[in-house]
Amino acid sequence: MHSAFARSAASAIGVALFLTACSDTGSGPAGDAQVSLNLATRSAAAAAGAAALSAPETYTDAGGNTLEIDRVQLVFREVELENETHQSACDTGSSSDGECAEIELGPFLVDLPLGVGGAARTVTASVPAGTYDEVKFKIREPDDDTAADAAFVAQHPDFAHASVKVEGSFNGAPFTFVSDLRAELKLDLSPPLVVDGSGTTDLTLFADLGAWFRDAGGNLLDPSSVDGQLVADNIARGFNAFEDENHDGSDDNGGDNQGGDDHGSGGHGADDGAAGI
Repeated sequence: MHSAFARSAASAIGVALFLTACSDTGSGPAGDAQVSLNLATRSAAAAAGAAALSAPETYTDAGGNTLEIDRVQLVFREVELENETHQSACDTGSSSDGECAEIELGPFLVDLPLGVGGAARTVTASVPAGTYDEVKFKIREPDDDTAADAAFVAQHPDFAHASVKVEGSFNGAPFTFVSDLRAELKLDLSPPLVVDGSGTTDLTLFADLGAWFRDAGGNLLDPSSVDGQLVADNIARGFNAFEDENHDGSDDNGGDNQGGDDHGSGGHGADDGAAGI
């Protein structure tokens, strides 16, 4: 699995939320059930096991390196809940089974929750009742040809050509890592997410920050000089999605919170990389 999504109230920019349900007529926003989409970077159990939990998030390796992350901001857009079995019908607009739903948000800026355990930063959307086995979403810098993107850039000029910004320190030296990552991720939901009209269904998207700045051997990398493509690949692999009705940042069905499947892809441009402070 992997995935991610949610909205920070502090970062929201008044973007519209739309849901287009596949139906026989293929028309109109529609929805008869509620899904809450949450973000997490640490489970409640992991937080309880820490001696002290507060930002920054701190990671170490066997070589004695220490990475502290003070803030992580991402530009999100477009979240889709799908059922792979019905995808051909969804694509043609011929499904009436409530088995596909496209949620469009964005672009919008989100701060990942740091220094807390469990799921946070919730947004709730109306979707058709049904069974969904995939989540898709994008991390991408703003376009230059839509009113929504222009409004976003006007409010967040630092993200005119960026989709990822990480601030922190590596072995005591401050850094700001900036990337124009363009990633479209498709994450399996196993078991599938059953959404009905009896109440709100909670879906958590978990970001494994500890894996973003590491090599294949698990060694921490200095964000001020790291290969941007490696980090882009790590970010694309470092998301997971699962049902989380108790908001503890862990899969209710006992799955692994870590990312790592092969359903994501990430790329970056010439500006990808880090800027020292």
